[in-house]
Amino acid sequence: MVERKPTKDVVGKLVVTKEGKRLGIVKDITFETRSGELIQIVMTSPTAYASSLNLEKGKGNELLVPYSAILAIGDFVVVSEEDMR
Repeated sequence: MVERKPTKDVVGKLVVTKEGKRLGIVKDITFETRSGELIQIVMTSPTAYASSLNLEKGKGNELLVPYSAILAIGDFVVVSEEDMR
């Protein structure tokens, strides 16, 4: 389970895969308002590699990374590439 952090501590962090591939920057987080459950992170400034992953896209054409793919949040947001597909 990922430790709870305020949104402001996550926005602006670099998103990387567990293998160290850079994907982009966290722009925002979407969540279910009633339960507070995280749904996905909205990623901006995607790398060419991230664009090739066929991730779902948001309203502003940002890439969406499902919450279930997040492994850790520290200096970076580390995600599992396998869980993003």
